[in-house]
Amino acid sequence: MSNDVEHAKRALRAELRERRQLLSDAQRETAAAAIGARLDALVDSIGARSISCFLSTTTEPGTRDFVARAAGRGIRVLLPITRADGLLDWAVATDDGEIAEGLHGLPEPTGEVLSPMAVNDVDLMIIPAAAVDRTGMRMGWGRGYFDKTIGSMQKCPPVYAVIYDSEVLDSLPREVHDQPVTGVVTPTQTLNLSQTRH
Repeated sequence: MSNDVEHAKRALRAELRERRQLLSDAQRETAAAAIGARLDALVDSIGARSISCFLSTTTEPGTRDFVARAAGRGIRVLLPITRADGLLDWAVATDDGEIAEGLHGLPEPTGEVLSPMAVNDVDLMIIPAAAVDRTGMRMGWGRGYFDKTIGSMQKCPPVYAVIYDSEVLDSLPREVHDQPVTGVVTPTQTLNLSQTRH
């Protein structure tokens, strides 16, 4: 059974990845600006003083300007650093935003490394995703970092996935370890989805 789910996910990820690669630079920039404005509004509506976010890759919906802006406004922004054991360390974003290449070729911050526990203090988590369905079920890119992180938190804050509009799907294949998100932020909307956060 889980083999079928894994195959379905793999096929869907490939399709979503390809769709993202077809976007033009202009489309990416427009989307990043719109998402940044929505993330600013989300942070303000929650009154978040400390958040976690991620540094977007070229094909992901852009978060880097938002991160620099939030850090510049005095909000503590934790950025993930991947570890070989499947957990995430964290570093505090700075406005100069120095970036290095991490374990999987992902952009990562260069600041002082904090333990996986550091994320327990944030008021809001902003995470990447390949797609999210209308029940709040999130599908990532298959490494499980954010599922592990969210699943291990004693008191999980609101979790929002940043995706493109076409990646909000009616339903997704799911496995036991998959963690739901509170909502999604796309270029055109901020959607609250999951009522079942732990």
